[in-house]
Amino acid sequence: MKLAQLAQAPALDASQIPLALYVHFPWCVRKCPYCDFNSHAVRGEIPEDAYVDALLRDLDFELPQPRDIGSIFIGGGTPSLLSGRALARFLDSAAKKLRFASDIEITLEANPGAVDEAHFRDYRAAGVNRLSIGVQSMDAAQLRRLGRIHDPAAVHSAVAVARRAGFDNLNLDLMFALPQQTPAEADADLAAALALEPEHLSYYQLTLEPNTEFAARPPPLPADDDAWTMQQQGVARLAAAGFTRYEVSAYARAGRRARHNLNYWRFGDYLGIGAGAHAKLSDERGARRRARHKHPKTYIETAGTARMLQEDRLVGHDELVFEFCMNALRLDQGFEWRDFETRTGLNRAVIEQALAAAQRKGLVELGEAGVVPTTLGLQHLNTLLTGLL
Repeated sequence: MKLAQLAQAPALDASQIPLALYVHFPWCVRKCPYCDFNSHAVRGEIPEDAYVDALLRDLDFELPQPRDIGSIFIGGGTPSLLSGRALARFLDSAAKKLRFASDIEITLEANPGAVDEAHFRDYRAAGVNRLSIGVQSMDAAQLRRLGRIHDPAAVHSAVAVARRAGFDNLNLDLMFALPQQTPAEADADLAAALALEPEHLSYYQLTLEPNTEFAARPPPLPADDDAWTMQQQGVARLAAAGFTRYEVSAYARAGRRARHNLNYWRFGDYLGIGAGAHAKLSDERGARRRARHKHPKTYIETAGTARMLQEDRLVGHDELVFEFCMNALRLDQGFEWRDFETRTGLNRAVIEQALAAAQRKGLVELGEAGVVPTTLGLQHLNTLLTGLL
């Protein structure tokens, strides 16, 4: 039986769905060979004033019915190339157009090779209260292989500068299964990152994404068994250091889970503005996805009009179910049935049979309140999701 033939839950009520804001900054110093994000190496001066103007026009175009914005994430590219003045102008203007939650989380991504203390002080004064620093590795040779513009000393400096600027909530991004990396080297890498005492750590495996330099010319990567060992020893080391794993690749100290990312994983709504940004917004018709033009020049010229959109469509029922599960089943706590129905507008009956089959395989546990992935399910997430198609 097709999903459309099954009884639906009440129509989507957007007021019951959390809302976040994602802002994309598309410029970087140099494109990394593994990166598949919409990023463009800087050629000359960054037109930051024109870009902030475009972001604000985009925001006016996308404004939803009044809802609290629980979090903002400024990603890229390398947002730490943006001046504090330009960022403050954007956030001040956005606060007048939107309804910021009183405890809003505002995260900015930073590259250790593109930071200074004055910038960090300005970001903090502008309202940024969380930094996500793209470390990737603490090993100089690996950083060269990854095409990064920083070295381990720059990581130490960036963290010290962030602390002096008043940031008490830092995430470090770290990868494992790097070219020619051994389990012992991965463990030493993680230990060095933990010595910096972050509040949050994103620890994930390097993958070769399509349309990247690494995909065209793959480097020698560790064997699957070694990558598995790296992941398992990493989970153990992080737990011993006081970090709780709450998502497949996210680890946090108490009270420091990333609220913005949790909104994605719980299938909340999000405004997405900036070159190449994606948005998901719900109303009584369903969930709508929009994507902007990727090239900064085209985006600046068309921002605030329908011409800036490369995609604008309602998400179908089958896709809604899969997308919800693809996100929510990454979480160690899984999801509640009421959230499934509130955020998809579908009755739980559309997914119960497939989840019951996953339970028989030991991949999930079903209860009256909701669904929780088992340790086996988290380890074999692709297998679990394939069974839901």
